[in-house]
Amino acid sequence: MVERRVCTFCGNEIEPGTGRMYIKKDGVTYQFCTSKCYKNMVELKRVPRRTTWTSWYAREKQVRLKGAEAEPEPKKARKVRTRAKSKKPAPVKGVAPAESEAADGPEADKGDE
Repeated sequence: MVERRVCTFCGNEIEPGTGRMYIKKDGVTYQFCTSKCYKNMVELKRVPRRTTWTSWYAREKQVRLKGAEAEPEPKKARKVRTRAKSKKPAPVKGVAPAESEAADGPEADKGDE
């Protein structure tokens, strides 16, 4: 009977007679089903848990979703946008503040009434 091998990166089963074996200097062996898995793990140094098309990612996602269902977070209050208040005109250089209000004309008088 043939031994069942599983890809170290994606988690898929490797058919007998196919795939690639990679042995590190420290003696750790990796089994890869395709060159895509080999390149992602060895050359690009990607983590299987963060690569969306791997079975390891799907397992991590299920764990995260179970944890989220157990503790529902309260909804955050939305900020309501308000209209900006009308700005006062910039002060005129060389004129005292009391004089500049009088210089505004009849519009300033309407607001005081």
